[in-house]
Amino acid sequence: MVGEASTAADDYHSVSAAPHPSAQEDASVTEPDQSTDPWGRVSEDGSVYVRTSDGERKVGQWPDGDPAEALAFFRKRYDALAFEVDLLEQRVQAGALGPDEATSAVDKVRSTVSEAQAVGDLDGLMARLDALTGTIDVRREQRRAERAKKLEAARTDKERIAAEAERLAEGHDWRNGANRLRQLLDEWKSLPRLEKSVDDSLWRRFSSARTTYTRRRKAHFAELNEKRGASAEVKERLANEAEELAGSTDWGATSSRYRELMRQWKAAGPAPRGQEDQLWKRFRGAQDTFFGARDAANAQLDQEFAANAEKKEALLVEAEALLPVTDLAAARASFREIAERWDAAGKVPRDRVKELEGRLRKVEQAIRGVEDDRWRRSNPEARARAADTVAQLEASIADLQAAHDKAVAAGNTKKAEEHAAALEARSSWLTEARKALDDFTP
Repeated sequence: MVGEASTAADDYHSVSAAPHPSAQEDASVTEPDQSTDPWGRVSEDGSVYVRTSDGERKVGQWPDGDPAEALAFFRKRYDALAFEVDLLEQRVQAGALGPDEATSAVDKVRSTVSEAQAVGDLDGLMARLDALTGTIDVRREQRRAERAKKLEAARTDKERIAAEAERLAEGHDWRNGANRLRQLLDEWKSLPRLEKSVDDSLWRRFSSARTTYTRRRKAHFAELNEKRGASAEVKERLANEAEELAGSTDWGATSSRYRELMRQWKAAGPAPRGQEDQLWKRFRGAQDTFFGARDAANAQLDQEFAANAEKKEALLVEAEALLPVTDLAAARASFREIAERWDAAGKVPRDRVKELEGRLRKVEQAIRGVEDDRWRRSNPEARARAADTVAQLEASIADLQAAHDKAVAAGNTKKAEEHAAALEARSSWLTEARKALDDFTP
C-alpha cells in the first residue's frame, strides 16, 4: 500500500508542476477559500490543506479546476492509506506477523501517514496505528510467555532424554539400546535451544551417556567375538568327532556319545554366524547319518523280532489262563515254566515290548498277591497279635462294664454315661479285631 501511496504522490507532483494559466496572468486576484471536506480545504490560490490535531498542513497544490475535484483526488490518497492500515490491522490481529516484523511495518506506515499528501482523518489513522502498537506489545508478551513455556517443556524433555540415555549407558540392551539412543538424538534436535549454560550442561550429560554406551557396547561385542572364536574352535572339534562316529554300528554307546556331544555343543555358545551355520550343518549331517543307519538296522531287527512277538502272545494266553488262581502251587509252577519259555523266545519289536511285558507282569503280580495273602493269613506271629488284641479288648470291656454297673448302683449318672460311651467304642473295636482274627487260617 505504501507503493500505491507513492504512486499517488507522483501523480500529485505531475499535476502541481503545471501552473494554472489564470494564475500566471494575474496572481494578485484574490478569491474566497473553499472547503468541502471536514478534514481539508482548498485555498483560493489552489493550495490543498489537511486538518490534523497539530493544525493545518499543506499537502499539495491544485492550480486550476474545481476544489471539489482537488479534495476528491487527495481523499483517494487517504483511502489508499486507510486501506493499507486496514490490511496491516488484519495481519497483526491474525498473528500473521511476528512482533518485531509487525513493529517495523507499523513504524513504516506511521512514517508514511505522518508525511502523507492526502486529505482525511490522518489523526484517526495514527490512533489506529498506536493501538496496533499496544496489540503488538500484548502479542510480544504472549509470545514471550509461550516461548518461556516451550523452553521449560524443552528443558523437561532434555532432562528426560539425558536421564534415559544415562540409564541405557548403564544397561546391557545392546540390540535395542543403540536404536533408542538414535531416536533420542533426533528428539533432542527437534527441541529448541535453552539458555546456553543449561543447554550445554544437559548436552554434556546426554553426549557422555552416548559415549559410555558406545564404548561398553563395542567392548561387549569385542568380547563376544572373542568368545565366538573360541566357540568355533570347540564346535570344529565336535563336528570332526561327530563325523568320525557317523559310520559306527555300536548303536548304544555311539548314541550316548552323540547325546554328550550335543550337550557340549549347546554349552559352547554361538560361533560367528557364517561358521556357526557351516559347522552345524556338518554336525547335524553326521548325526543324521548315524541315526538313520541305526533306525534302518532297528527296523530290520523289528522284522526279525516279529516272529518272537507271536510266540510271546501265545505264551501270554497260557499265562492269563492261570487267573484267577485256585491252586497256588500249580499256578506258581506253571508260571515259572512259562517265564523260562518267554526268555527263550528272544527279543520283540521295540514298539511291542511295553505291551507284552505289561501283560505278563500283570499275571505275575496276581499270583504273587495270592501268595502274599496266604502268607499273611497263615503267619502265626500275626495271628497271635490279633488274638492278643481281642483278649485285651474283651478284658477292657469287662472292666468298663463293672465300673458302669457300680456307677449306676451308686447313682453317679455322669460316670455311668462316660463308661457307657467307652463301652460302645471298645465294643466296635472288638468287632473289627475279631474279624481280623477270623481271617487267619487255623
